[in-house]
Amino acid sequence: MAATLLARAGGAAARALTFGCLRQLHTVYQTVELPETHQMLCQTCRDFAGKELVPIAAQLDKEHRFPAEQVKKMGALGLMAMDVPEEYKGAGLDYLAYSIAVEEISRGCASTGVIMSVNNSLYLGPILKFGSEEQKHQWIAPFTSGDKIGCFALSEPGNGSDAGAASTVARLDGNEWVLNGTKAWITNAWDASAVVVFATTDKSQKHKGISTFLVPMPTPGLSLGKKEDKLGIRASSTANLIFEDCRIPKANLLGQQGMGFKIAMQTLDSGRIGIASQALGIAQGALDCAVDYAEKRLAFGSPISKLQAIQFKLADMALAVEGARLLTWRAAMLKDNGKPYTKEAAMAKLAASEAATAISHQAIQILGGMGYVTEMPAERHYRDARITEIYEGTSEIQRLVIAGQLLKEYRG
Repeated sequence: MAATLLARAGGAAARALTFGCLRQLHTVYQTVELPETHQMLCQTCRDFAGKELVPIAAQLDKEHRFPAEQVKKMGALGLMAMDVPEEYKGAGLDYLAYSIAVEEISRGCASTGVIMSVNNSLYLGPILKFGSEEQKHQWIAPFTSGDKIGCFALSEPGNGSDAGAASTVARLDGNEWVLNGTKAWITNAWDASAVVVFATTDKSQKHKGISTFLVPMPTPGLSLGKKEDKLGIRASSTANLIFEDCRIPKANLLGQQGMGFKIAMQTLDSGRIGIASQALGIAQGALDCAVDYAEKRLAFGSPISKLQAIQFKLADMALAVEGARLLTWRAAMLKDNGKPYTKEAAMAKLAASEAATAISHQAIQILGGMGYVTEMPAERHYRDARITEIYEGTSEIQRLVIAGQLLKEYRG
């Protein structure tokens, strides 16, 4: 798949498709020396988003419609399994490439960006790291082409940010695990063909008694709750997963029994890079929209981009997105080099998500009344941005993670 992706990139590099009426303002790739393959990948994803996602993003949002055709095309490009080795039918690229791709896809459609992110980092990621060879071939290979996607079930109705308080339970009955409980806020739930589930196997051990399971969808004993009517990222499905005596083979345990909390925390570290990248795409899209409008909107005989008040806003917006991007790339490169990146991933996610909400807010302010109507994408960016400060660890949790890692470093 990497060869397919890069071959497509070679032809795309000479083209300059734009996001509808938006100008190509995203010049960071020219000022920071990324490897040539990553620059080509960026252009390929930008072209794809401009052609396949931007024209339909508003309609997908309005109809809450899963972009099935576009996801399959992304799978054909290798975007649905970017850091998965080619032996498991992945693209065989690195996490920096993944971060760049998620940003560009999210710049076109944030819903499609999170669908891509969940499949790559939350579903495929833990199986790739903790799965047996048999599990990798069974649960990864069919989920790389875009024909099937996966989801990740950690949150519950009552545990919120307390990931260790899993009330969903799993008991061993002969050669089968029996799962009971409810998982909440599961992205991709209505469209997924498998789920990574966290359940308590030994209550006496608290968070050390949590284990991880691979569950096919649909399967007897597993039902879906209603599709949530959300503020933003409305083209991605979100729902509860309800387990009622759901039986799965004993072999569907991922990793060792009691490793669930460790698997969840390590998966969320890498998942935060994906959400940071999604937030960057939203932020960049909002900035693009604001600059384009400011250049065209006339007031007092000149474009409003000549007004110092507008220029100050644009400067602050650009500063926020560029800084968050560098933090995100740093976290991705640390992961690629096999170095600790927990603090850096939390920093990236915090900076990028807060940048996305602030920039999309200011974009509407620059557009004025036009920013408040669906005729312009600014209001969609505003709605999409808000969730990036909540899922895969709230901003408050990111600050706790950063502080904890920082104090650990100082204490030696």
